[in-house]
Amino acid sequence: MPVWHKSSYSAEGNDCVEVGRGIGIRDSKAPTTHLPVSDKAWSAFLELVRGASS
Repeated sequence: MPVWHKSSYSAEGNDCVEVGRGIGIRDSKAPTTHLPVSDKAWSAFLELVRGASS
């Protein structure tokens, strides 16, 4: 069973995006489906976001 994590910035509700390492991303309101994202693509996305916030 994959482990899904939501952002610490999310409220206690279910309106958030969750990330499953090596699996992908999903909407907490529709947990039965997800968008596959490779580790490499996820790392590139995080680097882009970190660069934008500098």
